[in-house]
Amino acid sequence: MGNIFLFTLIIGIVSSLILLPIYKRKKSSEKEDKQLKGGFLIAVVILLVLIMFSFYYLTNLDRNLSSLWLLAIIITAVGAVLATGKERIIKSVLFVGCLIIAAYFLTAGLFNADEKYDKVKMAEKTEIKTFDEKATPASVPPQFARNKMRKAFGQVPNTSYYELGSLQIQKVNEDYVYIAPVEFSGIFKWWKGEQTPGYFTLSATDSTANPKFVKEEMVFTPSSYFDKNIERHIRMQYPKHIFYGDAQLEIDDEGKPYYIRSFGEFISARNGFSVKGLVVVNPKDGEAKAYNLADVPEFIDGAVSPEVVSLQNSYFGNYVHGFWNSKFGKQDVKLPSDEGTESNVTPIFSEDGDMYYFTDFTSPKEGVDSMLGYSLTNSRTGKATYYTGNLEESYMDSQGALQIIEKKFIEKKWHGEMSVLYNFYGEASWLTPVLDSNGFLQNYFIVSAANPEISVYGITPNEALRQYKTALQRGGGTVDGSSKAEEKQLSGTVIRVYKERAGDFTVVSFLLNNQQSYIISSEKSPKSIYLKEGDKVNVTYLETGEEFLPAKDLVIEGLE
Repeated sequence: MGNIFLFTLIIGIVSSLILLPIYKRKKSSEKEDKQLKGGFLIAVVILLVLIMFSFYYLTNLDRNLSSLWLLAIIITAVGAVLATGKERIIKSVLFVGCLIIAAYFLTAGLFNADEKYDKVKMAEKTEIKTFDEKATPASVPPQFARNKMRKAFGQVPNTSYYELGSLQIQKVNEDYVYIAPVEFSGIFKWWKGEQTPGYFTLSATDSTANPKFVKEEMVFTPSSYFDKNIERHIRMQYPKHIFYGDAQLEIDDEGKPYYIRSFGEFISARNGFSVKGLVVVNPKDGEAKAYNLADVPEFIDGAVSPEVVSLQNSYFGNYVHGFWNSKFGKQDVKLPSDEGTESNVTPIFSEDGDMYYFTDFTSPKEGVDSMLGYSLTNSRTGKATYYTGNLEESYMDSQGALQIIEKKFIEKKWHGEMSVLYNFYGEASWLTPVLDSNGFLQNYFIVSAANPEISVYGITPNEALRQYKTALQRGGGTVDGSSKAEEKQLSGTVIRVYKERAGDFTVVSFLLNNQQSYIISSEKSPKSIYLKEGDKVNVTYLETGEEFLPAKDLVIEGLE
C-alpha cells in the first residue's frame, strides 16, 4: 500500500501547486495571506490525494507517469484560467504541452499499425500435421463441462456461499483436464467466508467422466474484495507493470493452485500491447513472482492469456497493409473468428502435449463463409503459425460448420460448440461437439472443410473418425493414413467383393482369404473396378485396427 500512498501524495502536491494561483492579496496582511494560502493548499492537496487514491485503487490502473495525461490536461487548464500575468503564460504553456502529449497518445493507433503487425507477424505453412487416429482429441466442450460441475456443486462445503468460476483447460500429469475455481457469490459471502475452499477438475477428453472437487484454501481470488482481490493484489506488488487479460487459475502436477496473469509493454504511447511475461501468485499466502516468457514454470500451459492471443490475431488480420487499409480498401485483410471458447480463441493440444490457441480467419466481406486460413499460437511462447490451407480449394470457416450442424439437427434444436479444424486422413476437417438445448453433449460431428457434403457424426470422437474415413472413401476422397498407422503389404485371394458408386468414383470393399476386409476407391486404384471373386491381389494398406482397413494400393495379378 505504501507505493500507492506515496504516488498519489506526490500527484496531489504537484497538482495543487499547478492548480492554485500564486498571488499576493492587496487588502490583507502578509501573515493573513500566508495562512489563507497555506490552509487552502493543504485542503486541495488532501482532496486531490483522496480522489487520485480512490481512482487508482478502484481501477487497478498502472502507476506510470503516462497514465496521468488526462489529469494533466484538466489541472493545467484550470490552473491557467485561475492564474494571472506571467503565471498564466507559464501554465498556459504547460497546458499546450499536455495537449500535444494527449494528441500523441490519442492518435498513436493511427500510426503504429505497421509496428503492431511486425510484432505479431506469423510464420506461414500450408497444412497442420495429420492427426493420429489412435489418439483422442480434447473435445469435451466447455459448456458441457460447466453443466457437469454445477451438478456436482454439492461437494462444496457451505455451498450457498459460492459459485463456479471461469473454466480453463490444462494438461496435468499427462491428462487433459478442465479447471474451475470455486468463487464467492457476493461481497457479504466473502466477508463471512474469507477464503474459498478449492476447485473442480474434469476430464477434457472423456465425456463420461465425473467432476472432482479438490480442497485447496484460496484467499486471493478474482471474487474477493479490497486487498484480497487477486488483480488488485498483483497491481500492488507490480504497480508499473502493464497487464492484459484476466487472471486465470492453473495447477501444478501435485494439484497446488496458482493464479497467473500476462504482462508486457505498450507498442507506442499508451496504445497496443506486446506480451513479455507473466506473474504467478500463490492464492493462499499471496506470494507473487514475475517471470519472462522464456523462464515460465513447466506446469503452466497458458502463460500467454487468450485475450492477448485474440489481440495478436486482430493485429495480424487487420494491419497487413496499415491502419487505413483496415478501414477502407481492406486489401488482404482477414478477420479472426469470434467462435472461440475463450476470448474468441480455442485452446487445443498437439501430439506432444503442447497447448495452442486455434483461430480461423474469414473474409471481411459480408455473407461469405469461406475461410482464408487459420492460426495456431503457442500458449507458452506466444509464437504463432498461420496455415493457408490448400490454395487450390476453398475451405469453409467455423461459422459455416456450425450452420451445417444447426440445419442437420433443426428439429431437435441442437447446436455445435468449439469447432476446431484438424487434418483427418489428409483432409482439412471440422470437428465439433453437438449439444442439445440444455447444454448436454449428444454427439460429435465431423465435416470436410473443402467438401461440406461429406459429413458424419458419432457418440465419441473416435467413432466419428471411423465413420468419416469410410465417408471420405465413398465420397471419392483420398484417405492418407494417420501419422502413426503402420503401412503393410500382403498377398491373398479375394473371397467376396462389394462395389458402390460414389460420385465420379467407385468404392470397392473386398474380403481376402485371411478373413480381413479392405476398402479402396477407384480414384486411387482405377483398375479396382475390375476386381472379382477368386482374383489374386497384392494390397498395400494401413494397420489402423478397424474392421475395414484402408488400402492405399491394389494390384490385381494379370492386370498389372
